[in-house]
Amino acid sequence: MSAPDKTRPPRQSSPLSRLIFSSRWLQLPLYLGLIAAQAVYAFHFWVELVHLLEAAFGSQTALQALINGIGYKTDAAPTGLNETIIMLVVLALIDVVMISNLLIMVIVGGYETFVSRMYLENHPDQPEWLSHVNASVLKVKLAMAIIGISSIHLLKTFINAANYDEKVLIWQTIIHITFLLSAMAIAYTDKLLNETRAIEHDHQAH
Repeated sequence: MSAPDKTRPPRQSSPLSRLIFSSRWLQLPLYLGLIAAQAVYAFHFWVELVHLLEAAFGSQTALQALINGIGYKTDAAPTGLNETIIMLVVLALIDVVMISNLLIMVIVGGYETFVSRMYLENHPDQPEWLSHVNASVLKVKLAMAIIGISSIHLLKTFINAANYDEKVLIWQTIIHITFLLSAMAIAYTDKLLNETRAIEHDHQAH
């Protein structure tokens, strides 16, 4: 078999191919929508933080807003912040931050992978993970982020376990374990694919 002629000009894509390839820009409004969702999460974070600070200075209105927000219930209504309420509120704030991080990974990584290059190689604030992002890496990172979010939700449930039915606790634990096993399966599959690519590359090199 003769080697391909490298002097031959590259084949021009058909109008249909260019149209199909251009359809990737239909994802742009989706990523802009996620940016709007990110703004909503940032606003929600500051609202909860302000309520926590106001409750720390004795505001009963802010305290009640926090209690309603975290679903905290006791036999006697608390008259001030206690350790459990503070812990649940802080975990809720961490949950917002982790979901916000997940949104950033989807927005930046998804746009870079599926829509268009950002050319951030020389930008001083380029995220470390973005330099080697692809669909496979993004999938593993998203799976790990979802596990982190699920862990926070599970911890919040266990801290406030008295207000949940036993079935809810069991099902949340099962769902978290399912997320964990799914992420392990995704990471293992990605490892096998990378090993296969490395072997193929070595064969081609020789």
